[in-house]
Amino acid sequence: DPCCGSGHFLVAAFLMLVPMRMELEELSPQEAVDSVLRDNLHGLEIDQRCVELAAFALALTAWKYPGADGYRQLPQLNVACSGLAISAKREEWLELAGDDDELQGGLAHLYQLFQQAPILGSLINPTAIAADFFNADYSRTADLLEQALSREADCDESCREMEVVAQGLAKAATLLAGRYHLVATNVPYLSRGKQDEQLREFCASHYPAAKNDLATVFLDRCLEFCHPDGTVSAVLPQNWLFLTSYKKFREKLLKHDTWHQLARLGPGAFETISGEVVKAILITLSRGNSPMTPVNMADNDNLLHGLDVSVPRTAAAKAAGLLTSEIKSVAQAKQLENPDARVALEEGLKGNLLEAKSYSHHGLTSGDMPRMKFSFWELTEWMDVWIPFQSTIKDSQLFGGNESLLRWESGNGTINELQGARKDGMGAWGSQGVLISQMRELPVALYSKYAFDNNTAVIIPNNPSHLPAIWCFCSSPVYNEAVRRIDQKLNVTNATLVKVPFDLDHWTKVSAEKYPNGLPNPYSDDPTQWIFHGHPCGSVVWDEESRWTAHGSLRTDDTVLQVAVARLLGYRWPAELDEEMELAAEQRQWVKRCESLLPYADEDGIVCIPPVRGEAAADDRLLNLLAAAYGKSWSADTLARLLASSGCAGKTLGNWLREKFFIQHCKLFHHRPFIWHIWDGLPDGFAALVNYHKLDYKLLETLIYTYLGDWIARQQQDIANGIDGAVEKLAAAENLKKKLELILEGEATYDIFIRWKPLGQQPLGWQPDLNDGIRLNIRPFITVGDVRKKGAGVLRDKPNIHWKKDRGKDVESAPWYHLGPQYGGKEGDRINDHHLTLEEKRQARNRT
Repeated sequence: DPCCGSGHFLVAAFLMLVPMRMELEELSPQEAVDSVLRDNLHGLEIDQRCVELAAFALALTAWKYPGADGYRQLPQLNVACSGLAISAKREEWLELAGDDDELQGGLAHLYQLFQQAPILGSLINPTAIAADFFNADYSRTADLLEQALSREADCDESCREMEVVAQGLAKAATLLAGRYHLVATNVPYLSRGKQDEQLREFCASHYPAAKNDLATVFLDRCLEFCHPDGTVSAVLPQNWLFLTSYKKFREKLLKHDTWHQLARLGPGAFETISGEVVKAILITLSRGNSPMTPVNMADNDNLLHGLDVSVPRTAAAKAAGLLTSEIKSVAQAKQLENPDARVALEEGLKGNLLEAKSYSHHGLTSGDMPRMKFSFWELTEWMDVWIPFQSTIKDSQLFGGNESLLRWESGNGTINELQGARKDGMGAWGSQGVLISQMRELPVALYSKYAFDNNTAVIIPNNPSHLPAIWCFCSSPVYNEAVRRIDQKLNVTNATLVKVPFDLDHWTKVSAEKYPNGLPNPYSDDPTQWIFHGHPCGSVVWDEESRWTAHGSLRTDDTVLQVAVARLLGYRWPAELDEEMELAAEQRQWVKRCESLLPYADEDGIVCIPPVRGEAAADDRLLNLLAAAYGKSWSADTLARLLASSGCAGKTLGNWLREKFFIQHCKLFHHRPFIWHIWDGLPDGFAALVNYHKLDYKLLETLIYTYLGDWIARQQQDIANGIDGAVEKLAAAENLKKKLELILEGEATYDIFIRWKPLGQQPLGWQPDLNDGIRLNIRPFITVGDVRKKGAGVLRDKPNIHWKKDRGKDVESAPWYHLGPQYGGKEGDRINDHHLTLEEKRQARNRT
């Protein structure tokens, strides 16, 4: 085991080999134990501590073996550290040999060989060094060294340390140069991008086909350890079986080595590693095979046997499955005929591939998602800054993933400055296609023709008339099964998505039956989609009976009240404002019906829940809007059903507005709420719903001094009239007023901080820029932190928003590049948890 860790595989092999030798050679338990330790078990490990643990584990198992007579002196174990460093200078090192020229040559070879041992470990291959440079017998070197050391009487501590290292290296070199009948190991995993530069260069130079991961490099190295026809049994990640970047590595092993067994373990195979972190396989293959060429490929009849236990979720269940699951057998040579020579345990990967009829485009990478990607409801005017940005979906649906916007700036702005940003997928823009979320079951939606993110891929037909057939194929379970045969990685690459067999004639017939009039135009009843019609109770339903006719109806689900409140506060959906947006006819009809609801929208975007300033209470105004939306279908029963579906069965609309609205609003709109519920903390105190898009400095003044001011005056009057509870309400209202005034002024810690803006462009007071997003602009209204309270804490509920460091690094030219160390981070960290005083901002503006 060249990666023996603390000896688990060696101990397991020991427990199998001892009874085998007892049976085959008629040895006693003690004789068999000693023979196995002396002859059969060999281990290397880069970490010296693990070597000590492995040796102890073997010794303890040997002592405890039945009939082996317990504790006693054991044969010398063939376990060594392959990562020992030589700290001495070369001249000092060679002095260990004294006058022995042969030993001196051996030590020189060791010194050269182990220069990079702490990095390379068991990757060191003495036999790969040219014969004219290196032909040492390491066991001979070890013997000579032992003899020399036994003669050395006077040696200081540093000398003794070198002697110990030299003995260890000689033993390790002997094992590294050896050839073995069976190599069994759990290889180390480390992708190329995370490797040390020296390791990365070594892998590229010595193992070019396997270089993308340390695991595959070690599989190659394990085959080098084998005798001709020797066998490797290894645990390693599964990705190399199907990723395009390992195509040459697969071809090499399939052509030149003999595959025996393959078991897919999937996630959860290790008891100490949870989730989807590692999806492992067990593989057994032997070194050597008659090289396959097109001439003799058909004559090679070696079968690869495999099974799949990826579905069970626990290690115990997978272990049981390895004993009972059906074994499948496929021809090794046939694997080379699969797309990119991907290894699959199923037949049937032949035929015309989807890539012959389409092209798969990779999505765009923004380089700074929190800055570059917003939900569309965070903005009212997109202008030249923002464009639609389609993203992932959880379940397959005709239209989905249409909730985001990308800070595009005509392609000439920030996206050109950010590290890691890539304008991928532009070749698909404006075309019809299928958008695929590249995770798990690969859910699909029809492509919106706009930008799409890098967690998705878009398949564009070469011939637009083939889109219905491709859609029916990709939206069927057959497609995911076909992809997963050749790629079990959690996130599938876009190239893989079209390397599956596609029967155009069959799926054309399916599409003709299901969509006799073609695929539908865009429609959605989901208010988080920009194609949503905007009507509170409107519904457009796909009619499976007629196979085409979408029809409009009224609905009473839990989003009706949310949409109605948004309309009451003056919000309108993009579909209402864009007459050229492509929509189904029924969808467009509901858009037009929204015009009749415009008179019910509040002018200034402030609707107080209690009656204030001569305006009716919020529940009365909302009730009027709902009655107008439903028309003749409106009734008390309708309202009761709406409240029940919104978690307020048996309660009033006023109860829902005060207790449930904002919590549900945050959840529905992905914790980027655009209607804010500001209150004084009392269940029956002052509370107002505010349209964030209109809440500028002037409107916040209106909220404080007009609406809240009117409420305060009423409480003062009620106190004079002896009304119960008025004193408490006045105190709460005045406290709310102070907090809102602090936000208006904008002194730290009630300020807005935008990490990507220079100091001189930071807002002075409550001067929000909608292009900075709700996440940062809402911060002054929320209390954050347990020790140092930050923010006013005046919202009815706290949205699930974090202001920690964002992923990724800014370049040195970023305004806040040097903020990291001061706030517990590193240079380049994208810090959000920061506050600036007004004086700091004013001085910066003056300097500018």
